[in-house]
Amino acid sequence: MCPEIDVLPVAGSRGLSVKRFFIITGILLLLAVVCAGVVGFNLFRDSAIKQFFATMKPPAATVSTVVAKPANWTPGVEAIGTVNAVRGVDLTVETAGIVKDILFHANQKVAADAVLLQLDDAVEKADLVAQKAQAASDQAALTRAIELQRRGVGTDATLDAARAAADASAAQVNKLQAVLDQKQLSAPFGGTVGIPKIDIGQYLAPGNSVVTIQDLDTMRVDFTVPEQQLPLLKIGQTVRIGGNVADMPFAGSIRGIDPKIDPASRLVSIRGEVANPEGKLTPGQFVQIRVELPQENNVISVPQTAVTSSLYGDYVFVVVPAKPADAGAAAPAKPEDGKAGAEKPAGDAAKPQVDASKPASDTAKAADNAAKPADKTVADTAKPAEAGQQPALVLSQVFVKLGRRNNGMVEITEGLKAGDQVVTAGQNRLFNGMSVAVDNTIDPSKSANEQVQQ
Repeated sequence: MCPEIDVLPVAGSRGLSVKRFFIITGILLLLAVVCAGVVGFNLFRDSAIKQFFATMKPPAATVSTVVAKPANWTPGVEAIGTVNAVRGVDLTVETAGIVKDILFHANQKVAADAVLLQLDDAVEKADLVAQKAQAASDQAALTRAIELQRRGVGTDATLDAARAAADASAAQVNKLQAVLDQKQLSAPFGGTVGIPKIDIGQYLAPGNSVVTIQDLDTMRVDFTVPEQQLPLLKIGQTVRIGGNVADMPFAGSIRGIDPKIDPASRLVSIRGEVANPEGKLTPGQFVQIRVELPQENNVISVPQTAVTSSLYGDYVFVVVPAKPADAGAAAPAKPEDGKAGAEKPAGDAAKPQVDASKPASDTAKAADNAAKPADKTVADTAKPAEAGQQPALVLSQVFVKLGRRNNGMVEITEGLKAGDQVVTAGQNRLFNGMSVAVDNTIDPSKSANEQVQQ
């Protein structure tokens, strides 16, 4: 009996061990499946996120464009210069004296030979009166000597001495008259005088500046250009002058070209003349100058704002239609919307027929309500059709070669052709192949005030 009692516990323990093994194994398998599911889900999620961002296209950027086309181009030579009056000097006195009278005021227009300043001339006037009396006496002696010589009682020596004395006295009168005239300061030409630099009673020495006088009717402008541009200039060419390149209201012509080039700066001096009837130009004023050259035809140019400079060169963005594959991805069609819109009005139109037992007035209202969704559906169906006719637009980065510049425009010598639609505004953060939407309601080449007036 004892051996049989010992065998039974051993068999029960083995069964429990097997159960325990299967339980542990199932738990481990379950944990493995859960872990694999979690890892797989994470990998799938990461892959889906990557694919989403890889295939996601950014929204279309709004840009302003202009069509590149051949046009007339007026080239020119631009420079900076200084305006001066054609006739303008600082007046000074020739002789010393005390200021007796000032006969002008600031900014007065005076005529030629007008007396501007009077110095004290009392001594000179007295000397002139005395000398005139002496000259009259010498002239009378000369007359007597001539009469005596005619009668044969006078000698030639006496006549010659009398003639010399008369001539000397007359010359002395002229000298004193010139000295007296130097006591007055006269305008050498007609013009506008400046602010007086002297006061009454002030002693002036020869060379002291009194006032400036400028003839403001005609101005001259002096400027320099590089020696490479000298062959383009000639006498008589039109010159435009203004405070800036965009505003040059004054027009004149070239009057002089220096025949010598400065060896130190390699510049040549040019002088032009400009009419100034309204007096808006002032001597000494800094101005922008443009010498207009003969007009050229069929030149492609774009606004300077359209060109972007980089280390690789100058480039522009050209708007082109997207390829069919890109257009389909950029603007996918939604036929489900059209179908839903078509089915919905059909259901609405069936409602009045079901409610045929209602009064005639209600039936008429229901018929009108059924017609409105039908019309709306037709309009909604036409909108996607019109939208589908407009091709999607993308950007193409084109490197260009720039030429001359004029009035905010730049010449394109290489890279563009007639008809290209070039981005002029909004090109910040643009890249090649990006979807864009064109909006030309705002022209960046015009000021805000001009656009508001339009």
